[in-house]
Amino acid sequence: MRPIVSIIMGSTSDMPIMRAAAEFLNEMQIPFEINALSAHRVPESVANFAKNAKERGIQVIIAAAGGAAHLPGVIASFTTLPVIGVPIKSSNSIEGMDSILSILQMPAGIPVATVALDGAKNAAILAAQILSLADGNIAEKIEKFKTDLADKITKANTDLANIKFEYKID
Repeated sequence: MRPIVSIIMGSTSDMPIMRAAAEFLNEMQIPFEINALSAHRVPESVANFAKNAKERGIQVIIAAAGGAAHLPGVIASFTTLPVIGVPIKSSNSIEGMDSILSILQMPAGIPVATVALDGAKNAAILAAQILSLADGNIAEKIEKFKTDLADKITKANTDLANIKFEYKID
């Protein structure tokens, strides 16, 4: 089995956040890999990774970075694969806003899909939705995931209806 999604992070300190992406992909039975690459410390390795990802079978890249957060954009500049950026609120960030803007404000021609601050699970869901366009098995799993989300809200409303207050109108 070869990975089709690559989770890349600027350093292993991002792993507690990125674990949610790995867990979702694992739950969906989507083969993935996880690596640390730094756009600033090993730029040649980042370029080599991005240039060779497609021929290795990677179909979607999830790239997480904090602070200046250049990693997703640098990867996107070297590949035609979809890149999903996860801004990380890191120890050297400005409440994560620098990371968000660094990933979100890409120049025309080098898009990076950007999820919420620390939004690793949404990045994995988006990756699965992209893959589902060409893979019926993944499409079925995403449909079930979305149905289960809706069922949770239906159950929540049933539970809320059973809570009694003197002035609550049912």
